[in-house]
Amino acid sequence: MDGFDYQFLIEVLVGGLLSGVMYSLVAIGFVLIYKTSGVLNFAQGAMLLFAALTFVSLVERGFPTSLAIAATLAIMVILAIGIERTVLRPLVNKPPMTLFMATLGLSYIIEGAAQLMWGTQVHGLDLGIDDTPFEVYGVLISTFDLFAAGVAGLMVVLLTLFFRFTRVGLAFRAVADDQFAAYATGLRLPRIWTIVWSAAGVVALVAGLLWGARLGVQFSLSLVVLKALPVLVLGGFDSILGAIVAGLLIGALEKLAEVYIGPFFGGGIEGWFAYVLALAFLLIRPAGLFGQKIVERA
Repeated sequence: MDGFDYQFLIEVLVGGLLSGVMYSLVAIGFVLIYKTSGVLNFAQGAMLLFAALTFVSLVERGFPTSLAIAATLAIMVILAIGIERTVLRPLVNKPPMTLFMATLGLSYIIEGAAQLMWGTQVHGLDLGIDDTPFEVYGVLISTFDLFAAGVAGLMVVLLTLFFRFTRVGLAFRAVADDQFAAYATGLRLPRIWTIVWSAAGVVALVAGLLWGARLGVQFSLSLVVLKALPVLVLGGFDSILGAIVAGLLIGALEKLAEVYIGPFFGGGIEGWFAYVLALAFLLIRPAGLFGQKIVERA
């Protein structure tokens, strides 16, 4: 162990944690909708793509960055309202599988709308962040990854404060605990769902910009949601805290596995290690680290 490079270990760990914050941001979009409606929103990836593609297309057409962000945000809110009115509301109280299939179909509709509006070409997205790494106590850290982690962390804090200390947030938590009881007390579920879908749209916009800047804005960007699924399994589908902790865990563990275990398998395990971990977790703790356990009576 005398020759072990602890500095390199820390460098890999930091890089993994910064990537994990990005995974958490995508997973939070799922959690927001699942907590209030019980729907696993498979269209979250398409919403992410649509937001990034709308923003970069507006910028390429001469819109100032701030105006492009405001316009994209308004479009995402309108999209959220449309989804709630045309898809979620008519299917309320339907089986979860019906709702899941609806969001699956919705994802293709949103991607098709994005293609019709903005075309299929690949776009570069420059947020003006220099990606030159800098050194802290001998550890190299990516400037862009640190910026992305900071933005994602700020988004998490703002969402937490909003849903914990505002009237809408209290209503959200009531609906998350028991939809029927919340409805019986006079809460307007369609209004709550519209706000939650709008919040998910905002999360999709932020995640879309960050992932688009890293990978380029292209239709494969919608597959980023697949990175969020292991995070949801580990953290629990109904826990924002779980999404954060699990994102950090998966980000760190997959980087460490690639570097220290990957050579024994010929490399390339980073792409599937998280899914192996998620499968093992499903067998041991299906509800995840922070998810609510389902109590079944015989």
